[in-house]
Amino acid sequence: MSDLGALAYFLGIEFARIKAWILMHQRKYISDVLGRFEMLECNPASTPVESGHNLSTQSSDEQLIESTSYRQVIGSLRYICNTRPDLTFGVGLVSRFMEKPAHSHMQAVKRILRYLKGSLDFGVLLPTSSGQENHSIYGYSDADWSGDKDDRKSTSGYLFKLGEASISWCSRKQNSVALSSYEVEYVSACLGAQQALWLQALGTELGVQNDGELVLFVDNKSTINLAKNPISHGRSKHIETKYHFLRDQVEKGKLSMEFCRSEDQQADILTKALKRDLFQKQRKQLSVISLACMNYEGMLM
Repeated sequence: MSDLGALAYFLGIEFARIKAWILMHQRKYISDVLGRFEMLECNPASTPVESGHNLSTQSSDEQLIESTSYRQVIGSLRYICNTRPDLTFGVGLVSRFMEKPAHSHMQAVKRILRYLKGSLDFGVLLPTSSGQENHSIYGYSDADWSGDKDDRKSTSGYLFKLGEASISWCSRKQNSVALSSYEVEYVSACLGAQQALWLQALGTELGVQNDGELVLFVDNKSTINLAKNPISHGRSKHIETKYHFLRDQVEKGKLSMEFCRSEDQQADILTKALKRDLFQKQRKQLSVISLACMNYEGMLM
């Protein structure tokens, strides 16, 4: 075996080290993607998805486009999501139309590429073991009720952090139609609970011990009450049995659910399109910063 020194580049992912911080980014890979799809000279965008977007498959009068190139750019964008949680919702949204993409769907994809052009050197900031004292794992769970205009299904999102570093995130459309806002939050929290259980097992294997229960922050009190109270009533009796895995984890003491205000919900960026100011605020909460910020110690979190 040969010692090649500190990790700097691996499978298109780059690692920049300054003091007790590591920035995991894909600047070169993103540049290659922009060049491949002829977007290197495009005007940058401030957000990946336009607020109030109205993408749908029901526009019968809209011209369809060639699907091969559409799928190719989606595949490239999905790989970039490994270091860019701020892209996760937008890429998941345009991925829904790969079967029959239309002109408006390609325009949404190009907006994501324009956003990448303006945030080329952004990545996830990870403190080293000496860079932070807090090593506890905690998460956020959120959902956007009936966000899909075609089938009225909702989008779930979760974010898990180790101290201040984002280590796991997901944005996924739910399989069923929710009848209330607290039901969609309950289903989303169940998805987060499954990931929390896996992260606990992984942390134990790696020697990262979490103090007590793993905390999952939710911005809906009815969801928390349903997870703690096994009594069934009219609004919850139709929820599928598999989603009560969440209640089982709470009863066993493996997971604790706590309320957080909507403005403090860091998983919000994974479930819906946000306006520029709120998007940039939540992007910083995800520890997604640029290489330039790493040169200024005061700008590090």
